[in-house]
Amino acid sequence: MTSQPIETDLQPSRTVAVVTLGCARNEVDSEELAGRLADGGWILVEDAGDADVAVVNTCGFVEQAKKDSIDALLEASDLKEHGRTQKVVAVGCLAERYGKELADQLPEADAVLGFDSYTDMSSHLRAILAGSTPEAHTPGDRRRLLPLSPVDRQAASTGVALPGHGADAVHHGVAQVPDLPEGVAPDSGPRVVRRRLDGRPWAPLKIASGCDRRCAFCAIPAFRGSFVSRRPADVLAEARWLVDQGVREVFLVSENSTSYGKDLGDLRLLESLVESLGEVEGLPRIRVSYLQPAEIRPGLIETLLAVPTVVPYFDISFQHASEPVLRRMRRFGSTEAFLALVEQIRAIRPDAGIRSNVIVGFPGETEEDVAELERFLTAARLDVVGVFGYSDEDGTEAEGYADKVDEDVVAERVARVQSLVDELMAQRAEERVGSVVEVLVESVERADGDSGGDADADAEVEVQGVGDEVEVVGRSPFQGPDVDGVTLLSYADGATLPRVGDLVRATVVASEGVDLVAEPLAEPPSPEPRTQQAPEPLEAGAER
Repeated sequence: MTSQPIETDLQPSRTVAVVTLGCARNEVDSEELAGRLADGGWILVEDAGDADVAVVNTCGFVEQAKKDSIDALLEASDLKEHGRTQKVVAVGCLAERYGKELADQLPEADAVLGFDSYTDMSSHLRAILAGSTPEAHTPGDRRRLLPLSPVDRQAASTGVALPGHGADAVHHGVAQVPDLPEGVAPDSGPRVVRRRLDGRPWAPLKIASGCDRRCAFCAIPAFRGSFVSRRPADVLAEARWLVDQGVREVFLVSENSTSYGKDLGDLRLLESLVESLGEVEGLPRIRVSYLQPAEIRPGLIETLLAVPTVVPYFDISFQHASEPVLRRMRRFGSTEAFLALVEQIRAIRPDAGIRSNVIVGFPGETEEDVAELERFLTAARLDVVGVFGYSDEDGTEAEGYADKVDEDVVAERVARVQSLVDELMAQRAEERVGSVVEVLVESVERADGDSGGDADADAEVEVQGVGDEVEVVGRSPFQGPDVDGVTLLSYADGATLPRVGDLVRATVVASEGVDLVAEPLAEPPSPEPRTQQAPEPLEAGAER
């Protein structure tokens, strides 16, 4: 399925595919790029092989993500030999971070463009198709583009590219360009420069970009820049637009959501924002991601658990629990402090979901530090934990640290901690057996592979039928998208099936690792969501 582009008399429409790798923040950036390209007359296609230009939105966070991005670029370049594809353009974090270096090492990419090229991407692509070879992006520390003082950044940010903010089209909630193709913006209100690239019932919604923290292992602030909040009016306008596109859950994303509002003069603005989002008609679910433990305020926890449509879900970046390791990471906290935070949440909502990531093998980490991390994880009983082995990242402080842990020791510690968290996560899931949950349906499929009812056959979650049954896959409130497990609902053949986007109440009857198995209660599904048809999903560039 393709978009309805704005036709011009000056240039014929061309086709473009946007391939996305990496995190949900990158997905927002891709959808903004798609909106800009559709606005510029491009026809969006699902398959890069059907596109004149393949735009690969890369990830540059860790080594494996870099490799995946390069593989995606090479795969797209291969299409030039036997498909319609004429040009391959690298954008995104890897392109922003390495620029000319990437272009020199990967001649298969016809252009490497940085964030500053996003607002005029249509013109860039037309020039590239016409034979132009643009100069590759020259990387720089994007933190230097904005004032050091957060309160001075909003005014200065109007001249800085902030992917996912739509800053040139929506400024302080005022529409500047009213004439748009169907599906790119609502009929009235502020313009939203975004085009949905899949039909999922949830969507990421960016509330801020950049980060002011100086974690020793992280390069993100250097290529994403200093922290800048989006204005609440712009976030709310985009949320309403997403609802009009059939979205039932918005996933608030940023590099650090707990900093939201500090550059707008209000450190409690995240609380106000979720309260306002809770009043958006037709939006039954709001999920907040990436909370820094050192910045979590008691009032924030209480607000997130008080707004009825905000799911009880806390994505908290612990990274470790040993105080000495955290200090070397340029972070704050300890086992006792983190356990107190977990207890504060569960004292209000025992069923709240808490997920985190930890890094094992950081320079100087000892066996005692690993044991302390294991003590924390055992006591905290988090719902989901991602375990990552440390590796040096270009330009970070930790890259220059001594006392590096041998790679084989890092691998052994990762396996050891992963084994522990696998057991703990399975236990946590088992504790939910007998509870009643509300499941957001993401996929419906019969045992023979046919979709049931009005289900979206292209939903991203794969479902396997059992016998003559139909399985429905969705997520409970404490399960985040893609990485936190799913809830499986079984319907007998011939039963009335829910649709993708329905909310179904069910009783958890079993667990399978982090996944839950639940039986729907005998009650009608939630009211039918608004279903403006979104384009079919683009070709997946990597596992999200």
